Amino acid sequence: MRKLFPAALIILLSASALFSQKLSISNPAMDSLIAKAFNLAVWTIDHNTRDGILAAGADYGGEWTRDIAINSWNGTSLFRPAVAEKSLWSVTINKDTIGHQYWDKIIWVIGAWNHYKVTGDKAFLKQAYLCSKNTIADLENNHFDKMYGLFMGPAHLCDGIAGYPEPPFDPTNKSSFVLDHPNTNEMKSLSTNAIYEAAYQSLALMGKELGAPEKEIKLFIEKASALKKNINKHFWSKEKKQYGYLILKDGKKDLSQEGIGIAYSLMFNIPGKEQVKEIFKNIVLMPQGITCVYPHFKRYNDEMQGRHNNIVWPMISGFWGYAAKQYNQYKTFISELENQAHFAVDAGRGNNNFMEIYNAVTGKPDGGWQCDKHWKSCNHQTWSATAFTRMVLYGMFGINFETNGILFAPYVPAGYNDITLSGIKYRGAELTIKVSGYGDTVKTFKINGKRYPKPFFHADQNGAQVIEIEMK
Repeated sequence: MRKLFPAALIILLSASALFSQKLSISNPAMDSLIAKAFNLAVWTIDHNTRDGILAAGADYGGEWTRDIAINSWNGTSLFRPAVAEKSLWSVTINKDTIGHQYWDKIIWVIGAWNHYKVTGDKAFLKQAYLCSKNTIADLENNHFDKMYGLFMGPAHLCDGIAGYPEPPFDPTNKSSFVLDHPNTNEMKSLSTNAIYEAAYQSLALMGKELGAPEKEIKLFIEKASALKKNINKHFWSKEKKQYGYLILKDGKKDLSQEGIGIAYSLMFNIPGKEQVKEIFKNIVLMPQGITCVYPHFKRYNDEMQGRHNNIVWPMISGFWGYAAKQYNQYKTFISELENQAHFAVDAGRGNNNFMEIYNAVTGKPDGGWQCDKHWKSCNHQTWSATAFTRMVLYGMFGINFETNGILFAPYVPAGYNDITLSGIKYRGAELTIKVSGYGDTVKTFKINGKRYPKPFFHADQNGAQVIEIEMK
């Protein structure tokens, strides 16, 4: 479980004094909400950087592999590449294997591959590939259930026992750490296995980029395909027409709705076309959006929400919103984008603070209940902030990093009017990205006034570059 740092005195300085990246929106209402939240999010990254390593939050340290991988992936590799690289290596053992909580640490591979696509650093990629191969081999040997063809261990986000039904929760055990409860190391979860599937895909792409033997690349692709097949076989509920959450040691299934597991499954293209339709049709949301695990376990309710149960983690909301945009579910995307901005900037909610957790009914900061204790919702939580930058960068502006450049596929909600992202340092270039109009179809694409047929910015361009995208 996470150990809290002593509370720090927070003085929110002018964002422009602390970083060069800035979002502006010509619609004053959206500028004061969305742009304000984005600029606060980038401030949060800088505020939580200690000795060059990005901490999980103002009240936390930087020792969680999942936090560092997610925060790098969600924008830190672009905004602060040196911080992202040092942070990624900080959770490895001598750059040789990935360290810390074993069950989902393979998400590091996804963050490392994204970091390479952003920076183009071949030396980093070469070492990251070796580190990733060593780690996946160890995990396959020690945590793979051959009978199911799935990886064992807790759920991605839920290192606290509040995220699990009874069993495996043991009410006589007062420890909040999941692995202190019986048989939790042998259960299988949707989110963790979705991460492994994407990690295999990333390993294959790493190998291809580095010119690894074709046999090695093919093996990673085959393992990704087999895992995808087994996720659909064992987690998809034909009755509920939705993915379930857990397979316990005795084979019993918990069909709760795991927000991050479903979001990752969509992002990594695990469900088929008909399954995708059912997912969006059958998803259950609380008044403040998607929750960690729905519904309440028996020991929790709306008045006493479980810390990892039916409660809102903005990190999950950001991935869910992004997944919705990926499948053209724009109403859902806009809802999560604006909801997360309100969480952060509204008085009585975050009050210019990306908090860790929010009540799923009231929308107020709420750390939830666990082991008969009401926990704190911690301050300036980094992955709450970077979840929002994900929705802006990869959602609204449609930035898709490829090994040789950026392919743009924006989606701008009606009424936002002109949006501008400035001060983006990408490899040797400093980008100003201007998007006019609304919708999801690019009408014209220009770089420094010159029109191009494809909305693509090549990575070998240097200096100040003004990208103008007009939407139909």
